[in-house]
Amino acid sequence: MDEWVSHPSEHTALDDILPCVNVATANQSLYSSREVTYKLADMVNNVINGVSNPTNPSISFNQSGPLMPTLCNPFNQDLSNRSCAAGEVVLANASQVWRKYECNVTVVNGVDICKTVGRVTPTLYDQMNAAVSVAYALYNYAPSLVQLEDCSFARDTFRSVSHNNCPSLRKYTNWVFIGLTLVSAAVMLSIIFWVIYARERRHRMYNKQQIFYEGRDPVARKP
Repeated sequence: MDEWVSHPSEHTALDDILPCVNVATANQSLYSSREVTYKLADMVNNVINGVSNPTNPSISFNQSGPLMPTLCNPFNQDLSNRSCAAGEVVLANASQVWRKYECNVTVVNGVDICKTVGRVTPTLYDQMNAAVSVAYALYNYAPSLVQLEDCSFARDTFRSVSHNNCPSLRKYTNWVFIGLTLVSAAVMLSIIFWVIYARERRHRMYNKQQIFYEGRDPVARKP
């Protein structure tokens, strides 16, 4: 385990168990997740700025009322980290905030038209919510998945186990080894003493038989 942690580029037995990818592939996965997150957030903001909020929207469904806040895109166009601007809603609670801007609709010629104050129809809200959910999942979980992909998470875990638990484990293992050694020695001595006792007992029985066969009664010889 320590060898695999210390030398990640070398082939070890753990490589057959943990199918790790190289760093370049892992970085490409992380880059792709950032790119998709950026595009989803940008698409949602285009809908808000182009459909929900404008006075003369490209698609009109009788939207009205307070303007919807835009979504905080966590990345810039170059996919570097970006700080949220004032008034933007974050991925974590955008759906709850936008729920307040949903209108009740009536269907006119197969099209949803707001009949109450609101900036999005239920259908449009559901589509925006789905995009935000995917972006939120990618933004929050992609880095952890990449760590699993390139086995950096496993290496950190093994390193922590080796540093925090192995010293005590080695100490207790030594105690167990010493105990088993003492038990083995005691069993070995017991076997040796039993063999000596058995041989001595058999030797005494043999002598008694010899005396009996030679006609010498040991009882009669006693004073």
